[in-house]
Amino acid sequence: MTVASDVKTCLASLKSAQASLEQFALSTENQEAKTLFENASVSAQQIVDSVSTRVSQLENEEPQYKGF
Repeated sequence: MTVASDVKTCLASLKSAQASLEQFALSTENQEAKTLFENASVSAQQIVDSVSTRVSQLENEEPQYKGF
């Protein structure tokens, strides 16, 4: 695997984790847990955004990796 494909795989996993955190926040009735999951979801989204930026940089540096 290339660095680009590894980073894209990581990004997909991060997006999945972030979505799970959102789902946990929506499904719990415990307010403390809800707040914890919401905060974790926001943090995960910030990481997703950062890694997405890196994917774009990799694609610009190596156009053959676009779309993988």
